[in-house]
Amino acid sequence: MRLVLASNNAKKLLELRALLQGLPVAIVAQGELGIAEADEPHHTFIENALVKARHAAMACGGAALADDSGLCVNALGGAPGVISAHFGGEVGPLAGEDREARRRRQDALNNAALLDRLDGVTDRRGHFISTLVAVRHADDPEPLVAVGRWPGEILNAARGTAGFGYDPLMFIPALRCTVAELSAEVKNAHSHRARSAALLRTMLTEVWHLGG
Repeated sequence: MRLVLASNNAKKLLELRALLQGLPVAIVAQGELGIAEADEPHHTFIENALVKARHAAMACGGAALADDSGLCVNALGGAPGVISAHFGGEVGPLAGEDREARRRRQDALNNAALLDRLDGVTDRRGHFISTLVAVRHADDPEPLVAVGRWPGEILNAARGTAGFGYDPLMFIPALRCTVAELSAEVKNAHSHRARSAALLRTMLTEVWHLGG
């Protein structure tokens, strides 16, 4: 089965392909099919993920998968939340800049905004959250919904060069390092997306009867 991923994030695509490896699904980014990104007007991860999944499914005429994920910080009332991807404001394009270079500038701006908001705050607890939604078609009345959370603490300065987004600031006490200091293999074994993908794998097998 082809699953169209309602995202053009190359690193997210690689993570999900690795996490769902072994199932009879081929995950294709929507951009490869010329599908534009959907608007994300809602205040919750699940609503935005569902909108994105249905949008991609409608455009491709088949099954689609969406992930709405982000960082929720206790002391900020759950912020950055659904605006995690542009918490510091949206960066404009630069001449000759590719998508990944622009994403890195956006990540740096978001991280700076988070540190500014947490300046002087002692409660640094937070968690990454991943909400995966899969639909067989745009009007699927029974979307598969899987939620994974990965708790940690926000550091005062970035550490590590791997990963993306807030990974350099998110310290995982159980692993004694930031997410950006983890190998891809270790991250894929512990992350919020690993946890939601594990739940989704079960549902794809038991509900959609894939690989079962």
